[in-house]
Amino acid sequence: MCGLLGMVTSHSDAASFVDAINKALPCMRHRGPDEAGAWHDDTAVFGFNRLSIIDLEHSHQPLRWGPEGQPHRYAMTFNGEIYNYIELREQLEEAGYSFYTEGDGEPIIVGFHHWGADVVRHLRGMFGIAIWDTYERTLFLARDQFGIKPLYYATTGAGTVFASEKKCILEMAQSIGLGLELDRRAIEHYVDLQYVPEPESLHEEIRRLESGCTATVTPGGEVKQERYFRPQFPAQPVPKGTEQELFDRIAKALEDSVEKHMRADVTVGSFLSGGIDSTAIATLAKRHNDNLLTFTTGFEREGYSEVDVAAESAAAIGAEHIVKIVSPEEYAEAIPKIMWYLDDPVADPSLVPLYFVAQEARKHVKVVLSGEGADELFGGYTIYKEPLSLAPFEKIPAPLRRSLGKLSKMMPEGVKGKSLLDRGSMTMEERYYGNARSFNFEQMQRVIPWAKREWDHREVTAPIYEQSRHMDPVARMQHLDLFTWMRGDILVKADKINMAHSLELRVPFLDKEVFRVAEAIPYDLKISHGTTKYALRKAMEQIVPPHVLHRKKLGFPVPMRNWLAGDELFGWAQDQINASNTEEIFDKKAVLEMLKEHRAGVSDHSRRLWTVLSFMVWHGIFVEHRIDPGIEDRDYPVYL
Repeated sequence: MCGLLGMVTSHSDAASFVDAINKALPCMRHRGPDEAGAWHDDTAVFGFNRLSIIDLEHSHQPLRWGPEGQPHRYAMTFNGEIYNYIELREQLEEAGYSFYTEGDGEPIIVGFHHWGADVVRHLRGMFGIAIWDTYERTLFLARDQFGIKPLYYATTGAGTVFASEKKCILEMAQSIGLGLELDRRAIEHYVDLQYVPEPESLHEEIRRLESGCTATVTPGGEVKQERYFRPQFPAQPVPKGTEQELFDRIAKALEDSVEKHMRADVTVGSFLSGGIDSTAIATLAKRHNDNLLTFTTGFEREGYSEVDVAAESAAAIGAEHIVKIVSPEEYAEAIPKIMWYLDDPVADPSLVPLYFVAQEARKHVKVVLSGEGADELFGGYTIYKEPLSLAPFEKIPAPLRRSLGKLSKMMPEGVKGKSLLDRGSMTMEERYYGNARSFNFEQMQRVIPWAKREWDHREVTAPIYEQSRHMDPVARMQHLDLFTWMRGDILVKADKINMAHSLELRVPFLDKEVFRVAEAIPYDLKISHGTTKYALRKAMEQIVPPHVLHRKKLGFPVPMRNWLAGDELFGWAQDQINASNTEEIFDKKAVLEMLKEHRAGVSDHSRRLWTVLSFMVWHGIFVEHRIDPGIEDRDYPVYL
């Protein structure tokens, strides 16, 4: 695990950028506080920050390797963990290759020599990879299939720079001639979705290598991206009476994944909420660690905590349990730090409790397991039931459906049936764009008057929907979430917020072998018997404690609606809006009116307000340099 930063120069003048790399590296020291350094030849310069997890005394980066007759041909930095590295090593040794470390990085670089870009198809893990071939003068970049680990890049006349965190590239902007203009299209996408969708970032000239993609770069050339992972969801009906065979395959795949994810030379713990996902992971992890520690967080406000249920689960599986309770004051104080660590804003209130539970966990362990990905793979969101409830509308001719939509708009808010008519009048492509739906277009225009309808969520979702026409309706929603909500929100916060505390988070559900089984589950075994994730629940019947088996998922619920209306956060929010220099982006008067309406109970604007407030804090740090995020380790750059 580490943070990587590097550059391939256009003019074979890598030595002149070594100082800039070394200056920018500390921006992400939190990703790897155990070791740091840089390497360069005449064209490429690689830097790294290492968090030592496997092969602690060796496996230093940048890692050099070469076959017989080509010593040190390759230089590699990578961020992540490869869980099948032992099996890969054995396979490559049988092919005649020699290894010099015991870590999980060397099989990548040897595999790259053996298989070329197809090495990513052999990797079981999470990764952002950069390999420089000193013979071919070519840079190879890659990200894991789900996008668990990030990889940013930017190309200027000086060359192509790449990094695990965008702030490192921003720190190098002047030395490489990089413009720092904001991307207004990406801003609208963010306001629409509450996250910045890949491959965008909020800076025009900085992009992200997409999940499930590789790229090649030559000196002075462009970044040529190629997708290697395309979900198919080839679900087939399960013959009656054979369902248990499917449930057994799910249980076996998940148990094997957890076993592989426990591989480490340091202590591994587990996050634990009140739902089936994290409980399944923790229960299976306990089989491999008798002294398993579990961690959860909550709030003092009643109804916004899963602490009691998580504690009951921990007791049932015999794990020692540690709890962190977050106050409103702690919540507000942490927001600038969190926005700094995120690089781009994510308007998900659960970021804050995650920040505190990760901080607590890092006092005890260096690695934690978590349950992210189960909902997207196994059909866990309640909204996935929508295609079933709206199925009758599919039989109505399109013109009549549009008329029903017009009728719904004439009905007053709160009238029974209005929402059903509205949703039923639209196609799936029109109505569903993921779990984060803060603003419709009219609401967006109220706060950003320059918004363009052609830039709304459909610009992001249309190409993804086009790829899923052969799938059943539930699979199409899952497919969309894999490429939007999961990699834009869920995995960004999982990576950035845990790495803020030098804590490695592992996600056993997002394993290629687990996905292979989950992808083939028919929709009637995902949404069935009045519940979600039906097949997963059946697979876990003999594994998780009974009290969580059919419990509704809450995750880390946050009382944001109440806090923004009450004394806890109303004053803080008002101050942020007034102080923000974002008049060219937001109609601040309209935002203040929304805040007052929310306080008065006229309308629940909590999600919309949080989306705007998160951006304003981010803007105050990265653009205005007005807000000090309060990073304790002050010997590295805070303002960019």
